[in-house]
Amino acid sequence: MCRNIHQLHNVEPPATGQEARAAALQYVRKVAGTTRPSRRNQEAFDRAVDAVAAATEELLSSLVTTAPARDREALAARARERAARRYA
Repeated sequence: MCRNIHQLHNVEPPATGQEARAAALQYVRKVAGTTRPSRRNQEAFDRAVDAVAAATEELLSSLVTTAPARDREALAARARERAARRYA
């Protein structure tokens, strides 16, 4: 899984469409094995990003949970702490 894709469900403040699209872009890049498709493949790449972003937004709007929302700042602080230990 891409390390740049962050949890989007059950966080406060809620995820935006831009965040869903950024996650979709990271996913498609990983699957395609490239960060920049050729001009010939650009249209297919863009369609895939759009489809994954739409599926992500549909999924997020459909999920139900009883757990309290997680604080984004707390999640980011823990991630920074793990990175500091890993790369120290």
